[in-house]
Amino acid sequence: MPAQSSPDAGPGRQTPVIDLAKAPGAGEAWDRPRAVVYLWGACELLFVSNPWQISSRLRVAVLRAFGAEIGPGVTFRPRTRVKFPWKLHIGAGCWIGEGVWFHNQDDVYIGANVVVSQECFITTGSHRARSDMGLITSPVYIDDGAWVTSRCMVLGGAHIGQSAVVEPLTVVRGDIPPNAVYGRVPGPSVIRERFRDNDVL
Repeated sequence: MPAQSSPDAGPGRQTPVIDLAKAPGAGEAWDRPRAVVYLWGACELLFVSNPWQISSRLRVAVLRAFGAEIGPGVTFRPRTRVKFPWKLHIGAGCWIGEGVWFHNQDDVYIGANVVVSQECFITTGSHRARSDMGLITSPVYIDDGAWVTSRCMVLGGAHIGQSAVVEPLTVVRGDIPPNAVYGRVPGPSVIRERFRDNDVL
């Protein structure tokens, strides 16, 4: 794709600018007919992302009706957003906090007894930043017993290990080992083990 250039790149250098009007669309990630995607948008607004304290079971039922795989005993709090429910897979006994956004243009796999706390953003999509800004996707995996605390961002390709904890406001990319406490200060890293040998549940 031809790119425009910026005159502010410095002497003898032109910095390219991608013409977004020519960028590929993201419809290839839909995997459902346009009518289904639009119908889901309406149902999400009415039953899932609304702020009303309606039954969590109703939210789960609507998500399942559009293809989400959700185990028994899952709690969905208000203001949840799900881009494509047919790409959401959640095990039994999970807690999904208020305002969680699954921007799942690829599959999101969540094990059993996982907590995803308030205002977390889980995204599986990005763009080809050095060429045409076309969509690229990769799945996210969150294993059994993990806890993603408030306002974290989990990026495509991330894998959070069993019973790991992600501290608030952390950006997750790549792998987090099982039983780790992972935080953002001084930079995203494993801080300590979550459980030790003498811990008893």
